[in-house]
Amino acid sequence: MSARRVGVYLAHPKPGSFNHALFEAVVDELRRRGCEVLAHDLYAEGFAPALTAGETGTVDPADESADPQLALHRAEVATLDALVLVHPNWWGMPPAVLAGWVQRVMAPGVAYKLGTADGEPAGLLRAGRALVLNTSDTPEAREHGEFGDPLQRIWAACVLPYVGVDDVRRVVFRTVTDSAADTRAQWLRQAREEAATLIG
Repeated sequence: MSARRVGVYLAHPKPGSFNHALFEAVVDELRRRGCEVLAHDLYAEGFAPALTAGETGTVDPADESADPQLALHRAEVATLDALVLVHPNWWGMPPAVLAGWVQRVMAPGVAYKLGTADGEPAGLLRAGRALVLNTSDTPEAREHGEFGDPLQRIWAACVLPYVGVDDVRRVVFRTVTDSAADTRAQWLRQAREEAATLIG
């Protein structure tokens, strides 16, 4: 990549969680490698995830937001070369704050354009790559066999390609709750390696 402006987004409400450790490791690795990192802890920042009535459109370009936090996130995401999303698997979904971030930030005219409601979207983001780091307490066989790995569908089929991000890499660390310290240390090293590969 010729430019290295990376947005890293954390969605976990508990300080000191393993998700926080993953976030910090990735941010540190990217900065060590000379990237300009826009790091956002969405819970700590108090990002408001609820759509307003005026933000529910899907075709017409979104109006300029009077919410300075939302305006900042929209302006930033349009300039990124890559994204990193760090969050747990909760009920086969991202935490509400991240789902709301997608719905409010990845707006028409910001992240995609759509001619008609049933048309094919054109992604507007210049970030061609994304790395999704998930934690889970569901064994892999059950996640795939019983649930069909819904987070893979959400990120790699529904959200990121829609806005123009075609290279979606995803790593799941499991099971986290009963993991040993040396296992977590290995996972943190792997997260750093994945971040380095993302920009490589």
